Amino acid sequence: MNLDYKLLDALAAVIREGSFDKAARQLNLTQSAVSQRVKLLEQQLGQILLVRSNPPTPTAVGQQLLRHAEQVRLMEGELLADIRPAVASGYERITIGANADSLATWLLAALAPLLASEQLLIELVLEDQDYTHELLRDGTVAGCISTLQRPMQGCEVMYLGAMRYRCVAAPAFVERHFAAGVSADSLLAAPAVIYNRKDDLHRVFLETCFPLQDPDYAHHTLPSSQAFLDAPLAGIGYALVPELQLTDHLDRGTLIDLLPGRYIDVALYWHYWSRQPARLKRLGAALWQGCRPLRPESHLND
Repeated sequence: MNLDYKLLDALAAVIREGSFDKAARQLNLTQSAVSQRVKLLEQQLGQILLVRSNPPTPTAVGQQLLRHAEQVRLMEGELLADIRPAVASGYERITIGANADSLATWLLAALAPLLASEQLLIELVLEDQDYTHELLRDGTVAGCISTLQRPMQGCEVMYLGAMRYRCVAAPAFVERHFAAGVSADSLLAAPAVIYNRKDDLHRVFLETCFPLQDPDYAHHTLPSSQAFLDAPLAGIGYALVPELQLTDHLDRGTLIDLLPGRYIDVALYWHYWSRQPARLKRLGAALWQGCRPLRPESHLND
């Protein structure tokens, strides 16, 4: 049998849009028609492709189909651009997964030259760097920036560098919470800032710097890279902030490094399909050229 790409497009739209209703609007179909197309595809393949949850999620077989559909879409766009440029004129969209700290520091500068020279649109899906690879696995994105070192099945991986984080706070906050010095006890008692419940970086840092195991520390949860800088500046808490955002603040004294000489480096990798379209390959090359601000190695300094 051959795949019916109208049916596959319906499946992809449901996952991409997060609901049958939104997929129907995007495809200019009724919700019933989209549902029927997904059911028909499942009947033809004899497999459940979609878990009808909120939002709907693909099964393992559904993930395979979504990756295939996205690869075909990108390759067909490039083929048309080669053989009939006038007909294929217009922007092509590539969806990638990335962590918020990369977006706030080096990522846009890395992508800018490519986006200035090609008719390419980037749809960025933000996720914690420890979980972006799941977006690639389920077919949501064509490539992702992740802390995962080993490539997933059907994918390859390229080392980008390491994001360095320093533990900082505002001078008034230091006076209020660390007047007697920075210690394990004072760090556990003072309010910290973490990104979300998936964010494990703060715990790892504390465990590495002090003889602690699974420390229980007071913390705010602020899912924004800008807030990670703004919160310490406002005296709300102390935080692990990317070094790329800190140079001016440390020089001016608006932020203080709580543990000078101690930092944590998080290695970042670009994951992409083994059979990648030419534009995705050029996007990976742009990331490689633009990731120079990242440290060359990942380690924790003693």
